[in-house]
Amino acid sequence: MTATRDEPAKRHVRPYGDTTGDGMVQVSFTLPVPAGPKAEGAAMQLANKMGLDPAMVVHSHGIGADFTFFVVYGSAKHLVDLDEVTVVEREYPLLSPSEVNGVIRKLLRRKLVVVGGCIGTDAHTVGIDAILNIKGFAGEKGLEYYRELRVLNLGAQVTVPELVKRARAEKADAVLVSQVVTQRDAHILNTREMSAAFREAMGDRCPVLIAGGPRFDPMMAGDLGVDRVFGRGTTPGEVASYLVHAMAQNRGVAA
Repeated sequence: MTATRDEPAKRHVRPYGDTTGDGMVQVSFTLPVPAGPKAEGAAMQLANKMGLDPAMVVHSHGIGADFTFFVVYGSAKHLVDLDEVTVVEREYPLLSPSEVNGVIRKLLRRKLVVVGGCIGTDAHTVGIDAILNIKGFAGEKGLEYYRELRVLNLGAQVTVPELVKRARAEKADAVLVSQVVTQRDAHILNTREMSAAFREAMGDRCPVLIAGGPRFDPMMAGDLGVDRVFGRGTTPGEVASYLVHAMAQNRGVAA
């Protein structure tokens, strides 16, 4: 939120719909109830219990014989206290590819080795490819574009033992894993398994561990046992800049 020179930043905010502070939000959900008036009544009751009042069902659609999908529009009564919002702030500068290459030459005097892939049964490689492959994402070239990075993209459905073995063989400085499948918290369980395996196999020589995916919370890095978590919308430049930052920290020098 940006305030003008004469208007201080607000501490308490509500959603904005048609007018400032009206609290209007739109939510969607599915109920295990056949489509019909009773299903819409259940959706309204749920919306009210969620703090939406007044609320209206603006769309409903039966899914098979036993389910109904809803879109509900209503006014939320809750306020957000911005002073209580906790997020992971980027503590390192965004560098250009040439700057990243320069820092790596200065720090390592060799190429920085990055191994990446999708672990477990996850076959969604769009995210990891966007970061690693030269084509990149959001107008930025991927890590393969950086002259001082040697990138190995292992692709999809990589087992944790295979990832550890390859990282050790390549003497990886960093390991990037992508997880999109989140049913039953698979992304959390797989990442914890991966980080534990690396700590056990490599100890103090463990590479920088990075996890990424649209459902990850960047605040969970410590809980997952990794050095950094990147969420939705992360660009290759952000990852490259973090890598040289992490390398510099490990060596106790400024990037």
